[in-house]
Amino acid sequence: MKKLTLLLFAFCFTLVQAQEVKTYPFVQRDSTLFLDVYRPAQPRADKACVLAVFGGGFVSGERNNGLQRTIGNLLSERGYTVVSIDYRLGLKDTVKTKEFSGISGLQGMFQYCIDIAVEDCAAAVRWVCDHAAELDVDTSRLVLTGSSAGAITVLQLDWCRANGLPQVSVLPKGWKPAAVVPYSGGIMSHGKPTWKTPPAPTMLLHGEKDKIVSYKKFPPVLSYALYGAKKVYKQMQKQDIPCWIIRFSGIGHEVATWLPGSVDLFCGFVEQALAGRITNLDATMTDTKLVPSKWTTMNLKDLYAE
Repeated sequence: MKKLTLLLFAFCFTLVQAQEVKTYPFVQRDSTLFLDVYRPAQPRADKACVLAVFGGGFVSGERNNGLQRTIGNLLSERGYTVVSIDYRLGLKDTVKTKEFSGISGLQGMFQYCIDIAVEDCAAAVRWVCDHAAELDVDTSRLVLTGSSAGAITVLQLDWCRANGLPQVSVLPKGWKPAAVVPYSGGIMSHGKPTWKTPPAPTMLLHGEKDKIVSYKKFPPVLSYALYGAKKVYKQMQKQDIPCWIIRFSGIGHEVATWLPGSVDLFCGFVEQALAGRITNLDATMTDTKLVPSKWTTMNLKDLYAE
């Protein structure tokens, strides 16, 4: 897993000086979880806000690692208030107290890790909503984004919200993200994911060769699985849910850290969502900065053995 942590730094771009960053506690679990708030020097008139969730396979990562600081600084320069959050890393500590074995155990392990991450992300959203006046943000214009495990977390949170599931019961009644932008994410579901109420405007970004967070689904032969961007987009299309998907042919998990290299694309999608425009896009992209490496083409077994 050391290599997974290193990836989060390898793709970071040159940091710019943050205008203002403050740290706040937002929920008490076995220990206190914190969030960092990046305040822009020139806030947007609409008081839009981005909540960003780090990646690391539910075993590593920090709210203030190099990638998260880069994201906070880049988006605050664009006028967004940015909130980078802690969440419990189920595979690092908590899962040690649980018993999992076999394929069903593997599924249960990942479901457990995802559930507690979603609970913590929902608690962070609730904190931001409760402190909106202090932060000077409009929580109806709150965007969720994440990388890898963080991408799974934000996509799963909005799916749970749309389906009224208990993992997100702390969310304010009637609250809905302004947009969701997962970089290499997926939805853990018993059977193909569906939505009882409409999800937020969503832009899925995923490498077609990703074996860490599968572009299709994992495990591939079972219905209880983590459904990747390809399957999520297909299901959205079946329900006539507008969505963007950006596919990367021949690319693996490198896409997870692409937000700094695609900040204009990110902001362009968010601007359309904030304006209430209903758009749909299915595109394949290439970017010479996304260069495959040995470990980003690993599968989960090899990755967690590192």
